[in-house]
Amino acid sequence: MTKAAELAKMGEVLTNSQIGGRRNIIINGAMQVAQRGTSTSSVSSGNIFASCDRWRNTGVTIGTWTISQSTDVPTGQGFAKSLKYDCTTAEASPSAGDQLHLSHRIEGQDLQQLKKGTSNAEKVTLSFWVKSNKTGTYQVNIRDKDNTRMIAKTYAISSADTWEKKTLTFDGDTTGVLDNDNANSLELEWFLGAGSNYTSGAVPTSWEAESATDRAAGLNVNLGDSTDNEWYITGVQLEVGSQATPFEHRSFGEELDLCYRYYVKYHAGGSGTLSRIALGFMRTTTNLRALFTFPREMRSTPALDDDNASNYHVEDAAGGSDVDATVASISQGGFQTCLVNFTTGSLTNNLPAHVGVNDSTDKLVGLGFDAEL
Repeated sequence: MTKAAELAKMGEVLTNSQIGGRRNIIINGAMQVAQRGTSTSSVSSGNIFASCDRWRNTGVTIGTWTISQSTDVPTGQGFAKSLKYDCTTAEASPSAGDQLHLSHRIEGQDLQQLKKGTSNAEKVTLSFWVKSNKTGTYQVNIRDKDNTRMIAKTYAISSADTWEKKTLTFDGDTTGVLDNDNANSLELEWFLGAGSNYTSGAVPTSWEAESATDRAAGLNVNLGDSTDNEWYITGVQLEVGSQATPFEHRSFGEELDLCYRYYVKYHAGGSGTLSRIALGFMRTTTNLRALFTFPREMRSTPALDDDNASNYHVEDAAGGSDVDATVASISQGGFQTCLVNFTTGSLTNNLPAHVGVNDSTDKLVGLGFDAEL
């Protein structure tokens, strides 16, 4: 093959593989978006989104934590934010069933390019930046939630309090086709601590039927054993192929738009500003129904996420009276719009009215709509 032909072939390979098009399957891998708020303290249980969008604190039964969006990032890599775990109450001896891990879930319809369950199953490469004072060996798992299968790799934090880039390549799986739908098909999890129910097996470096005892078998640290412990992550990228490419930096607006599929928040402006978040009408003298139109179609019909208690405000759109209000329920929900009932102080029936939210200290307090996996 001539040199020109070799170069042409190389260009074709690059264009048709990782370099061409959108490479990063992860959403909010640079931890830019935090619609729910930048910090949550006293976290001692799992299945919550404590800070950065799309990053689920799935297992937190070891110690107590503050989980936050941090500005501590690797120097010169183009990142401005990271996700931080800070231990505030230690648990040096976890019980057998205890676990501490961070996860990211992905829809099956966004994973068909992996060709999983076929003879052409693709390898995937996971890369990320990580930092901790706690050196040792950690474990990352990829779990196939459609077929109850898993594969794992370990990585070492070698230097305390130093950002390190990790690159892990996982084999393709010729068993178990992923569903082409909007449900959770693959879940990535970073284990930070675990009891013997999760550590007594062996690291599954090849795809296998999922075993709980293997999920943290390569972990030799417990991040929850001291209140001095911290752990940071950013620059997470999952891509098809066996080579890691430079992190795909997306604009804040594009990343936020991707996050809107899973969570949307209508919130206050901060500093005592009243933010109007919806327009509705008074169905009775003490009940308002408001229409919310989402920025983009959500993954599923959302549930309400109300962290604003009674700090809503309803005002007569014709310029009349205004009263306090509380969220009552979703009346009718859909992927694109949602009708929400508010219980209000007394206003005139059948008049249009604005719904506002006001908080003088936290501009992110408000009404959320949650369609997360």
